[in-house]
Amino acid sequence: MTQIWTGSSEPTEVTLSEDGVRKREIWAVSTEQDVLDALLRDIFTEHWQGIRFGPLIEGAAYEWKCPAAPESISVRDGYMTIMFGNGGHFHLCIGDNRGTEKFPTPDDLRKRRKPSRAQLFRGFGRDGKPLSWGFEMWNGAGEPMISVFFPNPFLEDDDRLSEEPVFERLATWRAIAKKWLNRDPESLDEEGKGFRG
Repeated sequence: MTQIWTGSSEPTEVTLSEDGVRKREIWAVSTEQDVLDALLRDIFTEHWQGIRFGPLIEGAAYEWKCPAAPESISVRDGYMTIMFGNGGHFHLCIGDNRGTEKFPTPDDLRKRRKPSRAQLFRGFGRDGKPLSWGFEMWNGAGEPMISVFFPNPFLEDDDRLSEEPVFERLATWRAIAKKWLNRDPESLDEEGKGFRG
């Protein structure tokens, strides 16, 4: 299997708040097309039911649900296309977009479209306990391309706050962390009180 992260199974970066409370753990992911292809296929084929995804940009957050399992996932000229049939589709540049012989993609545009950074993350609440889990990717200009939020024990399927945490919803994070980061399930993930805490 292709190794996606840089280094050990420990986070490549940890962000702390001003008062020293853990805010975020990040595992850098290789931006090579074959790695992003394999990881995104895994996320969207094996875990599509509970994820939320879309661009997360300053001033806007798009969190769409998959309407069904993807009908197809393909990659052509650096672009991954995920088709949901009647539920729509989206395109995401994960490699080198060269264009055609007649209409080549200009070098500056190729560099801008190609991913420059990708990461798996675990976010923490004010109490320093895990609160969110997912994947993010940015283009060559440092602009957000996609954020994928994994099922959350503190949110219902309809995005309402859960009265009580449902830690079985950590199954996607735990499967991705085990397969791609070689991390076993951690009791720390079940210590948070959620968005109400």
